Amino acid sequence: MCVFCKIVAGEIQSHKVYEDDNFLAFLDIRPLNIGHTLIIPKKHYRWAWDVPNIGEYYQVAGKIANALKKTFKTEYVISLVFGEEVEHAHIWLVPRFPNDGHGASIDLNNIKELSEDEMIRTAKKIKDNL
Repeated sequence: MCVFCKIVAGEIQSHKVYEDDNFLAFLDIRPLNIGHTLIIPKKHYRWAWDVPNIGEYYQVAGKIANALKKTFKTEYVISLVFGEEVEHAHIWLVPRFPNDGHGASIDLNNIKELSEDEMIRTAKKIKDNL
């Protein structure tokens, strides 16, 4: 079972910001910026384009992106679709800020350190804006 399937099953703790019958969104434990959120289908699919209800998947991503914009008072939320590091479909949403240390494009090695309390507070703020 992959790490994301273990999160869905509740075997690994996460800071959830959204959940419905098909999708789960939670804060990344290695955030590129505060509010960096991962959105996954609850059922295991290798790639985002394998998700049968991909339209619904991206509607959820849009809802969360708008909540991030409101939460962090930024118009700039980037989305990235990866699949190399964890073989389970996932979308990254990363709020961007002036002087966030990334430059013109996101630096995947510029990971921010957030305390457990910051993660809890951040997840709550995002949920409150959904």
